[in-house]
Amino acid sequence: MMNDLNLPPLTDTQDQELRIALYPGTFDPITNGHIDIIERGLHLFDKIIVTIAINVQKVPLFSLEERSAMIRECFQNSDRVIVGCTDGLIVDYALKNNAHAIIRGLRAVSDFDYEFQLALMNRRLERTVDTVFLMTAFRWIYISSSNIKNAARCKGKITGLVPEHVERALQKKFA
Repeated sequence: MMNDLNLPPLTDTQDQELRIALYPGTFDPITNGHIDIIERGLHLFDKIIVTIAINVQKVPLFSLEERSAMIRECFQNSDRVIVGCTDGLIVDYALKNNAHAIIRGLRAVSDFDYEFQLALMNRRLERTVDTVFLMTAFRWIYISSSNIKNAARCKGKITGLVPEHVERALQKKFA
């Protein structure tokens, strides 16, 4: 029986290609805002590769290994979240990992201009990889890794803004 849109019939999900997305960032450190985006992204994608993008213009507080371990601990009970890293183009890393989408979180209108330009450049570099924008939940809209590091550096209370193991790691760095 043909359907109205002339689409092929639905098949068992085992026969379908996995929907894989990258969620790139520095994650120095991962915050509850990042976790919110990943968890909501899992409603859209089968797997998310949290991709630590190595940016030579940034000097991270945490090593690549420390950031990877913190992210893995956040998702230790999920086989749908993978941690990777790249120092190259995100779209190239996406292709190497069979990802067809890049997830980007937006906190405010000011984020959109930069993210939109980045999405257009990525689209120009590789047309088969789309960018999906997810708005950060309102309760995380004001936080960033930089703000959290600055607060922790000054012994500010960051409880509830990052997972407990990340809070302990920040306290240890600034002890």
